Amino acid sequence: MSTTPLTGRARWWHAVWESGSGAALDGAAALAASGLRGFTSRAFDVSQPRNNRHHSVAGVRLHRRTVMPSLVGAGVPRVVPDVAAVNAALWCRSDREAALVLCLVVQQRLTTAPRLLAAWRGARVGGPRRTFLDEAVGDLCDGAQALGELDFATMCRRSGLPPPTRQVVRHGPDGRVYLDAAWEEVGLVVEIDGGHHQWALNPVEDALRQNDVVVGGEVMLRIPLLGLRLEAKRFLRQVAVAYALLSGRRTA
Repeated sequence: MSTTPLTGRARWWHAVWESGSGAALDGAAALAASGLRGFTSRAFDVSQPRNNRHHSVAGVRLHRRTVMPSLVGAGVPRVVPDVAAVNAALWCRSDREAALVLCLVVQQRLTTAPRLLAAWRGARVGGPRRTFLDEAVGDLCDGAQALGELDFATMCRRSGLPPPTRQVVRHGPDGRVYLDAAWEEVGLVVEIDGGHHQWALNPVEDALRQNDVVVGGEVMLRIPLLGLRLEAKRFLRQVAVAYALLSGRRTA
C-alpha cells in the first residue's frame, strides 16, 4: 500500500469515498473543487445523508444532513457553489474570512449575486454570525442602497463628525453624477461602494466619476460597504482626519 501523501484532487476524492455513501464535498472544499482561487480551509467539509453509514476521516469535518443540498452533476461529488459559499461563510473562523469567501465566489463567477442571495435566504441557520451575514450578503448582492448610506450617516454622528449631505448631485462631462455623501463646506466627498462596484465595467465608471470630482477641487474617499461592517473605526478615522485637514485649510 502506498504511503505517499495525497495531494490535489486525490484529497477531495479520498474525503468523499472514506466518509461513507452519499458523501459530498461542502463549504470551502466544494468551492475549491469548483475552481475557487484565493481561499483555503484547514479541514475538508463533507456533507452526508444522516441515515447513511459514516466514518471519521482525519482532516474531514462531517456534516450529517436530514436533507442533502443540491449537488454538481459532474466530477467529484460536491455541493453547488451558491449553497457551498453560504455554508463556507457560516463555518469560517471570523467575519473577515466569511466576507472574503462570499466576495470571491461572486467575483470569480462561480455563482451569481441573485443565486447567492437566494441560497442565503433559504438557509436555516442561527448563531452569532447570522446578523453579520445578513448584512454582508445584502451588501454584496444589493449594492450600496439607502440603508447603507443611512447607516454611514449615523456612524459619522457617533464619531463626532457633523452629518453629511446624502445623494449630492455633481455635473460631470457626461451629465449628472450622484454621490453618496458630502461635507460641501470643506470639499469632502465619500462614496460607499457595494459589491456591484467590482463587477464588469463598474470600476471604470467609478474611476471616471472619482477623477471628475477630484479635478473639480474636492477630495473623495471610497469605502466598501463591507468595510463598514469589518473596519468601521478605521474608515471613520480616515474620514475624520480628512475632514479636520480640509477644515484647517478653509480657516487658514
